Amino acid sequence: MKVTLIGTGFVGSAVLDELLQRGHQVTVLARHPEKLAARPGLTVRAGSAQNPEDVQAAAAGQDAVISAYNPGWTVPDIHDQFLAGTRAIFAGVKAAGTKRLLVVGGAGSLYVAPGVQLVDTPEFPADWKQGALAAREALNLIRLETGLEWTFLSPAILLEPGVRTGQYRVGQDAPLMNSDGPGRISVQDMAVAIVDEIEQPQHIRQRFTVAN
Repeated sequence: MKVTLIGTGFVGSAVLDELLQRGHQVTVLARHPEKLAARPGLTVRAGSAQNPEDVQAAAAGQDAVISAYNPGWTVPDIHDQFLAGTRAIFAGVKAAGTKRLLVVGGAGSLYVAPGVQLVDTPEFPADWKQGALAAREALNLIRLETGLEWTFLSPAILLEPGVRTGQYRVGQDAPLMNSDGPGRISVQDMAVAIVDEIEQPQHIRQRFTVAN
C-alpha cells in the first residue's frame, strides 16, 4: 500500500518501522527531512502538519494516512498546537481526496466509569493533561467527519518502550485492564495494531483501544 505518515516521534517512529518491514511505500511529512535516514520504500516530503496544503500534497494519491502527530509534550501551548495540527491534517487529507485516515490519540478519553473519562480523574498527571484534553477534542472532531473512513486509536493507559510480540487485545471505549491494574502495551505492538488496521480495517468510523 501507499501510506502517508504524519509524525515520527515515539509512536510514529515505531509505525514507520512496522510499515517498512511489511513492504509498504511510505511517504513521511516532516518539518526536518534531514533527520530521517534514507531507507528503501521511504519518501520524505518537507512540510508542516499545521499547513493543510502541505498535508494535502503528502496525502495525494495515497491509500491511507496515519496521523501520529504530537507537537511535543514539553511545548508550552501543546493544547492549541495539537488542535491546529489536527484541523490542518483533517482538512488536508480531505482536500487530497484520500478517504482512509487513522489518528493516534491518547488514553485520556477512555471511560473509566460511566460518564467519566480518564483525563477528568484527579489522578491524571498534570504534565500530560493539556495534550490529553486536545486529543479528546480531536476525537470529538473526527466523529463529525462523514466524508472520511476514519479510525481513532487510543493506547493502553501504560504505553511503553518494549518488544514486538505481534499480540494484543482489543477494546472499544474503556481502558483494557490487567488483573493487577491498568493494561499496558509496547509502542512496537501498538504499531502492529495500527498497521493491521490499515491493512484490514475493522474499526471504520470507530475508536478502539489496544493492550498486551
